[in-house]
Amino acid sequence: MKSLIFISFYFYMSETIKAGLAGCVGALAVVALYALAAGAPGTPSGLSSGNAASPEVAALRLDFGRNLAAGNCNGVGEPVVSVTQGIQNTVDSGEAGNYWAFDDFNRTIQLWRTSEEGTYCAVVKYTGNFKGAEGETSPGNTGVLEGRERGPIQGGYLAVIAGTLLDEPLWKTRGSVGVVDYACDLDGNCPGAINWVTQYFENDYVFQYNWWGWIYRAGGNKTWVNSSNGNSGDVI
Repeated sequence: MKSLIFISFYFYMSETIKAGLAGCVGALAVVALYALAAGAPGTPSGLSSGNAASPEVAALRLDFGRNLAAGNCNGVGEPVVSVTQGIQNTVDSGEAGNYWAFDDFNRTIQLWRTSEEGTYCAVVKYTGNFKGAEGETSPGNTGVLEGRERGPIQGGYLAVIAGTLLDEPLWKTRGSVGVVDYACDLDGNCPGAINWVTQYFENDYVFQYNWWGWIYRAGGNKTWVNSSNGNSGDVI
């Protein structure tokens, strides 16, 4: 998702992703999912990997279920955080670097301790919908959107966070943390975005994505895959 999601943007963190990608963390990858990521430390919501694959690659499929399995974290014990969150009005970016859609998501955030002191593993899963913006370049950079392009999105990311948990987290660690309206515009300004990582960690944390990906289905066999494994297809 290229939503700003901030995804690994730089991830030192500073969510927005679509992606996401924790709020705004640093800058590791430019996540287009801003919004997605926005809620993620610099998530790849809308991350544009620049590795566009041909439309035939993997028949435009994304095995996010396998890549986002909890077992990939090798966590110790029960998750220290297991919450759900609603995200509204995030923006998504594509291959051309522009923001092409507004996204709404529900996401789950799970965080585990690992066997390495001070290191945690997060699995963040998204389900939602996108709405294309008329006149914007399509995410696969193959044409211009009419504004009628819309459909479901699924995906998420797996990340490793090195840092210190807050003695008193700003969000609850179980259940729903509510709905956040990012209030994004097509310039990528998202005044309502919140980085979920800073709700649980002290500010000197380091965030790194191990995998991220989202699949967009616009109907009529029009599918866009935005992933750390490569991008393919389009919604037009």
